[in-house]
Amino acid sequence: MDSYSPAEVTARTGFSIDTLRYYERIGLLRDVRRTAGGRRRFTEDDLRFLHLLRCLRDTEMPIAEMLRYVELLREGDGTQAERLAVLQEHETRVAEQIDRLRGHQEHIRMKIAVYGAALEKPLPDQAEALAKV
Repeated sequence: MDSYSPAEVTARTGFSIDTLRYYERIGLLRDVRRTAGGRRRFTEDDLRFLHLLRCLRDTEMPIAEMLRYVELLREGDGTQAERLAVLQEHETRVAEQIDRLRGHQEHIRMKIAVYGAALEKPLPDQAEALAKV
């Protein structure tokens, strides 16, 4: 079975070593193997799990909710409905965030169009008008 050092895991997941230690300390990561010298060694399963945590973190799931989800996951098949509910609620928040970002993106695109048009065909009092947009 392949194993990875913390440095290799940070390169593969984007998590810092401090974050890996923190996740282990708070219980998001559990049972990370260690060498006889006490150094952490991560498995393929650990990497897959860290990719899940990366997805949840990058979509701004709060740590407390990540912990709740992970606890449910560890409790086994009897918690599938609860896990589904946690992920559905999170997906709703992600969709709302995407909608907000799309609105902001449209505003930015409008500004780009205004400035682009102004640069192509400047008018005498356009500077004042652009400052208001």
